[in-house]
Amino acid sequence: MNPIRPYLPAIVLAIMCSILSCKSPKENHQNKALPNIVLINVDDLGWKDLGFMGSEYYETPNLDALAKEGMIFYNAYAGAANCAPSRACLLSGLNTPRHGVYTVSPSDRGNSKTRKLIPIKNTDHLNDTIYTLPQMLKSAGYITGSFGKWHVGNDPKEQGIDVNVGGSAKGNPGKGGYFSPYKIDHITNGPDGEYLTDRITKEAISFVEKYRDTTFFLYLPFYTVHTPIMGKEKLIEKFKDKKGSNGQNRPDYAAMVASMDENVGKLLSSLKANGLEKNTLVIFTSDNGGIRAISEQNPLRAGKGSYYEGGIRVPLLIKWPGKIKPNSSATARVSNMDFYPTLQNIASPDKKAPLMDGIDLEPIFSGKSQVKRDLFFHFPIYLQEYQGLQDGSRDPLFRTRPGSVIISGDWKLHEYFEDGALELYNLISDPSEENNIAEQNPDKTLELLEKLMEWRKATNALVPSQKNNEYDAAFEQKMIQEKSRQ
Repeated sequence: MNPIRPYLPAIVLAIMCSILSCKSPKENHQNKALPNIVLINVDDLGWKDLGFMGSEYYETPNLDALAKEGMIFYNAYAGAANCAPSRACLLSGLNTPRHGVYTVSPSDRGNSKTRKLIPIKNTDHLNDTIYTLPQMLKSAGYITGSFGKWHVGNDPKEQGIDVNVGGSAKGNPGKGGYFSPYKIDHITNGPDGEYLTDRITKEAISFVEKYRDTTFFLYLPFYTVHTPIMGKEKLIEKFKDKKGSNGQNRPDYAAMVASMDENVGKLLSSLKANGLEKNTLVIFTSDNGGIRAISEQNPLRAGKGSYYEGGIRVPLLIKWPGKIKPNSSATARVSNMDFYPTLQNIASPDKKAPLMDGIDLEPIFSGKSQVKRDLFFHFPIYLQEYQGLQDGSRDPLFRTRPGSVIISGDWKLHEYFEDGALELYNLISDPSEENNIAEQNPDKTLELLEKLMEWRKATNALVPSQKNNEYDAAFEQKMIQEKSRQ
C-alpha cells in the first residue's frame, strides 16, 4: 500500500486552500447574499428629459422599460444645483455645509460690482478624511468601478474605486471631446470618431463580465449630456424631422439623450446575459437640473445652478427585483444623499460612515412608508447667469445669489443673504414658484425660517456677512436693465 495514499485527501485539501489563498483579496471578495449595485448618474439631464417623465420629444425606450420594472420617484432632488457639490453630496452622504464643496471653483463668480457680499470660500474636492460611498462598499466586500465623470477628486482610486476609466477632476469632456481622440484623463483613445458614451459603457460592460462572480458596485457617471452638445449625426438627422414640444426641440440634444438611453439598454442587457439581473439593484438619476436654454422642464422654474425646482429636481428610478414592486411610484421627497445610508444598510459593512444627512429609502421601496422629512440646501456663494441667457432666476445676472432653502412638506422657503429677502411657495398649488406668498403666510414663513436657521446652526453652515467694497448699486441696476431687455 502506498504510504502516502491515506493522506491524499488532506494533501489535496491543503493544496486547494493554498491555491485559494493566493488569489487577490478582490477575487475573494464576494457575498452573493448581497446585491450587485449599479448607479447611473447622468450629467445635466433635466427632470422631464425622459419618456417616462412625460417628454413627448426625447426617445428613451430602454429607460421607459426600466421604469416599468421598478419605482419612479417623482419628487427626487439633487443635493445641490450644479455638478461638483451634487456629486460630493451623493458620494459622501453629507450636505454641502459638512464638506464645503459648493460649486466648481471659484465662489466669487459674476461681475464683482454686482456682488454685495464676499462669498464663503469654496472647497474644490472631497477632503481625504471623508469616508466615501465606494470606500464603505469596499469594506462590505464589493469590487468598485467608476466609468465616466468623477469630479470630486483628482484620482478615484484614492477615494475607494478599484477600477477607473475616464474619471478625474475634470468636469466635462472638453471641446469636441465626445468623439475620439478624447480630452479626458485615464482613458485610451479609441478609433477616430468613437463616441464617448459608447466607449464608457463598453468599459462598464467589460467590468461586469470580469467581476460577475463577485459582488460589485458599478458607478456609471456619464459625461453626457453636459455641454458641448454633440450627438451622433445619424441621430441628429432623425430628430430634425420630429416636431418638438413644450420647450424641448433640439435635435442635437435629443441625439445625446437617445445615445445615453441606448447605452443604458446595453448595460442592462449585459446584466441579464450574465445572469445578474435578479441580484442587481439599479439606480438611475441625474446630478442636477437641466440647462433651461437647452431643454425646458415645464412647469418647473429655471434650471441648472438655480435653487428653484428646475435646478434641483431630478429624475430618479430604482429597480431591485424581489424588493421593489414593478411599475410602482413614490411621491415622497427624496435626495441623492439618501443613496449612501440606503446602500449602507443593505451592505452592512465592517466600517460604517460616522455621520450622514440622508435617510434609508427601504421603507419607501416596500410601500410601507411615505417618509416625511425636511430637505435643506445651502449655497453661500455666487453663480453667474448661464452663458448670458436668462433662465427664470431671481434676477438676470445670477443663477443663484447666496442663500439657503428649505422644503418642508409641500412648502418651500428661499432665504437670500444679501438683502434678507424671503420667498415662500406651495409646490402643489404653484410648482412653477411664480407667486411668492410669504407676506400672506407670516406664520408658515416664520416657522420655516426658524427651522432653516436651526439647521444651519446644527451643521455649522457658514453664512457670508462681509460686505464687498467693489459693489456698485448703480452699475448693478444698469446691468439688470440691460439684461432684462435682451
